[in-house]
Amino acid sequence: MGVWSAGLYAGDFAADLRSAVRAVSRLPFDGARLADILCGVEPEAAAQPGNEDHTTFWLVVADQFARRGIICDRAFENAKAIVDSGSDLALLQKLGMSAANLTKRARLLNELRERISAPPKRNRPRPVLKHPQRFLMNVGDVIVYPTSGGRPVNPYFGSRARNKDWRHDGWSGFVVIDQGRAFDFLAWYRPVTLTAALAEKPSLEMLRRDVAWLLRSAGTCSKIHFQRMELETIGSLSVHPEKVTQVFPRLRPGTSQAINDISIANSMRARGPLSLVKSQPEPASISLEQILA
Repeated sequence: MGVWSAGLYAGDFAADLRSAVRAVSRLPFDGARLADILCGVEPEAAAQPGNEDHTTFWLVVADQFARRGIICDRAFENAKAIVDSGSDLALLQKLGMSAANLTKRARLLNELRERISAPPKRNRPRPVLKHPQRFLMNVGDVIVYPTSGGRPVNPYFGSRARNKDWRHDGWSGFVVIDQGRAFDFLAWYRPVTLTAALAEKPSLEMLRRDVAWLLRSAGTCSKIHFQRMELETIGSLSVHPEKVTQVFPRLRPGTSQAINDISIANSMRARGPLSLVKSQPEPASISLEQILA
């Protein structure tokens, strides 16, 4: 992996880790507990000095904690040790960073060291969740939504109109087969979705027919994303937990998706619209009857 910019957040790993820190900083825990959570998200980067993301992990965590007024001796001491040893610069030099950028990086690291060594600035308490996030969907809920070429409305735009390349041409749907809260606060959902979008808006009865469904990754869903994707709950089915475990024996909780705030929108894409007829099942597709009571 070549590194061509001196910035602390130039790489994908650092940018993703910053998002993770932003999410976990909403939890009402102290810095030590938050650091433990982040170490659990990236265990190899956190614990293995030989990992090429190790120095970035502790530098980013320390920087983000300092900016958010979160005190964590472990993060700050690890970051200072990395700066003092020169291990970050040595790694970046090995990965091909130019001499000019190494000089810039050294300056940034020294500034970071000064910042995390100074007494913390206490402006106002950081905003944290006072209550667990409310579930917007429950296990068994059947959700339908409009699609464009199998894609849902992008919830990161304000409306359909701002999705410039989005044209409503079909419908898809998913059934929530699992849900939970990471660390008892951050809500996540796991869906099975239609393998292909439909030409018509489906009813609950239509979706009980012999159509194929695919297991998808877990994701988060805020109230505003629920509204922007125009999700509609059309009914509920009795999902049997033991049958879900039998069909999908390697399911894991959506903790990582909750921490990284990965929207369920990433798990909602289907093939383009087809008429509602029995289709050739795709590999790993299931029928709903396999997981219903």
